[in-house]
Amino acid sequence: MALSLASAARLLEEHHLLREIVQGSCWTLNPADIDGHDKAFDAITYDTREVKPGSILVAKGHFKKEFLEGIDGKGLACYVATEEFSDVTSAPGLIVDNASEALSLLSAEFYDRPQDKLTMIGITGTKGKTTTAYFTQALLNAVSGGKAALFSSVDNCLDGHTYVESDLTTPESLDAFRMMHTAVENGMKYLVMEVSSQAYKVNRVYGLTFDVGAFLNISPDHISPIEHPTFEDYLYCKRQITANSRKLVLNADHAYASLVRQDAAKDDVPVTTFALRLESDNDNADASAPKTAPANVTIRPDDPRHQSFTAVWSDKADDGSSRLGNPAVAEPSVVKTATDSKVLANGISLSMLGDFNYANAAAALAIATAAGMDVSNHPEVIKAMEKVRVAGRMEQFKDQQSDTVAIVDYAHNFASVRALLDFVDERYGAKHPRITLVTGSAGNKAYDRRKEIVEAAQSRVENFIFTAEDTDTEPFIDICMEMQGYITAPDRSSTVISNRTTAVTNAVYDARAHADRFNVILIIGKGNERWIKEHNKHTPFEGDDRIIERMFAASDNSAGTPAGR
Repeated sequence: MALSLASAARLLEEHHLLREIVQGSCWTLNPADIDGHDKAFDAITYDTREVKPGSILVAKGHFKKEFLEGIDGKGLACYVATEEFSDVTSAPGLIVDNASEALSLLSAEFYDRPQDKLTMIGITGTKGKTTTAYFTQALLNAVSGGKAALFSSVDNCLDGHTYVESDLTTPESLDAFRMMHTAVENGMKYLVMEVSSQAYKVNRVYGLTFDVGAFLNISPDHISPIEHPTFEDYLYCKRQITANSRKLVLNADHAYASLVRQDAAKDDVPVTTFALRLESDNDNADASAPKTAPANVTIRPDDPRHQSFTAVWSDKADDGSSRLGNPAVAEPSVVKTATDSKVLANGISLSMLGDFNYANAAAALAIATAAGMDVSNHPEVIKAMEKVRVAGRMEQFKDQQSDTVAIVDYAHNFASVRALLDFVDERYGAKHPRITLVTGSAGNKAYDRRKEIVEAAQSRVENFIFTAEDTDTEPFIDICMEMQGYITAPDRSSTVISNRTTAVTNAVYDARAHADRFNVILIIGKGNERWIKEHNKHTPFEGDDRIIERMFAASDNSAGTPAGR
């Protein structure tokens, strides 16, 4: 249905957002009082610079009425705002309680509710969202013949195979629905998307219901004046995925699993659980969670070196009851069969390094199962997941001139840095490596990360190189000096090099200078990004991975090709 002033007013009223309709001296609740109330809008935007004849403009965020000067000359048909602007425009205004909520609802309608034509998968958590999203997309693509779209913090994919760098973890609502509409036009049947805490905080996914939502884990992050004021607020925003999903996939070792289960019970949302189990289960559970909680999907290593894993499905959830019910069949050839226990896949050998990525694989398998798929008889589906590489995540390179390995990763907080170092211990601990960490931290937000990164690393890292990461207005050097000041462990070397290219280059030369030992260089925070944000502008940057490739002369490509690149 085409969106008009009349239909927009009805929709906003249904959601208790509409205050009144204003045009000059006419203040009304009846759209019919406005001339042209049934004429369809030709465009929708939240940027006055994009207004063209027939546009509806949603004035969200820190909007100033000065932005509307001369707007009538552009052909504005209607605006939506929390205040009326009759003194600067003759266009009718839909006055609402919340502009960002209105934007999401109106965008969905303008693009003909594309979410209703897709099986929607939403994934949240502090870490692992991107990798789990790529694994899930690979599973769905393998089953559906390449009909799974993806929204991630790394790339967006609207046709099942073409990946374009993204700007946000979760797109602004209007952009998301526009891309969903394109995905539907491209024949997509599924959409896998990361859902950030900010997406719920600022209503980017307002009114959107996921067929399957997944809550992977939680640990303190994104706490700052411009993100979440407290951990409680961060957790609360993450928890909103439960009420906005028809089914929920949950980490059995989730630190707040009991609370999330209460959310699910309150809204009658069935829960499917997953878990990674190593030699010592208690070492892998979040500190405040019950140890070794049973799970529907459990993944375990097949060998002491963790070179392959087996995933098993159990029809009994950890409360002893079947949680899946009877999910709809996603494809004619893929039918879930309810049994007490069965092997989903054995001999799984991922291209992506680290035990934590097998936890992400377990999550993806649980998501696929909750979506109505039985992957146990489809080894080609598992093979598709095994081949996945996410650009800039756990990419390993071997120096051709010294006994040095470098790993490029997006790790940026306590939990992800600790997981990365755990992998180094597991893979290289017997060689007693000299570890260098090249790191910075984001400016103007998430201030706690600066100390947490150092605290997570300093017991195992011998050499720190602090360097530029993304910032709005804070000087790189100030952030680096602050982080350097958090080092308390004795006998730790540290250097501040604000130019990131120079910092990575220095790390390589320093490792070669210590050729009497095996060296591991960890370069975290930026992955394969080709820019650094400084003073709110994106400055071109070669990329951590490309610097290492160039310095090492040849990369270790045995692990596969990064996804989307």
